[in-house]
Amino acid sequence: MVARGLAFPERTPILKRPDSVGLDYEDIFFPALDGTVLEGWLIPADSERVVICNHFGPANRQGYPGHLEGWNSSNGVEVDFLPKYKALHEAGYNVLAYDLRNHGLSSAGAGGICATGLIEWRDVIGSLRYIRSRPDTKDMAISLQSMCIGADSTFVAMAHRPAEFDGVRSMIAIQPLTGRSFAERALEAMGAPEAIGHFETAIQLLTSFTVDDYDMTRYATAVTIPTLVVQVRDDLMTREADVQAIYDAIPAVDKEMFWIGDTSIRHHGYTYFAEHPEKMIDWYNTHP
Repeated sequence: MVARGLAFPERTPILKRPDSVGLDYEDIFFPALDGTVLEGWLIPADSERVVICNHFGPANRQGYPGHLEGWNSSNGVEVDFLPKYKALHEAGYNVLAYDLRNHGLSSAGAGGICATGLIEWRDVIGSLRYIRSRPDTKDMAISLQSMCIGADSTFVAMAHRPAEFDGVRSMIAIQPLTGRSFAERALEAMGAPEAIGHFETAIQLLTSFTVDDYDMTRYATAVTIPTLVVQVRDDLMTREADVQAIYDAIPAVDKEMFWIGDTSIRHHGYTYFAEHPEKMIDWYNTHP
């Protein structure tokens, strides 16, 4: 059950759009590197700076309906990214927010498999190329905000196609995920920690990838741009040491680790900048 939920996440609905918080926006679509069609929003601002935002799984560009029956595995936490986008807009940033493949309204790819970055990295490249292809955005200074499987996807993309990130000013990587610790913690929460061997078999049969293929420390070594890593310190779905290892593996000279305290709920890491945008804005302003 755990393996299938990770490999084939259920799509979640987009409940709100940027105009609900007073933002103009354009519905957009563009191809990933392999041609998979991705859907998104472009929220314009009067500037030459843009932040490209992706999301965690199984969320979408708007957030996650954790307050609704059927999706309340997040301790009932609703995640809404729109206040974060509004804060970025008010700080003078254009925003490109897009759905990863097999999420939101984006097309299915690789048979609907979620590979936690090992396939979705192609979506990250597509988003960069899209910004660089539009006459009105091609010369903008690009920053990234990559989250959970979106952060993993960005790390993997940097390893496969480093030249695509030339000129990217900075990144905020929110709660990057290591597959083994996530699986072990999920099984511990179910009272079945001894089932990790069965999980390893199941995830490989479903996705063709092994648990250790999702070790993000090996891909973090490709991160050379200024990077802020953000993590709920007592997150019950991962381990502090694993996130610290990812951070330590990043060779960028300009990097920072920001721990969120006073909660053990992972989804509070996803809502943090919507509720407290100051550090996010400061990071991007410091790397114009």
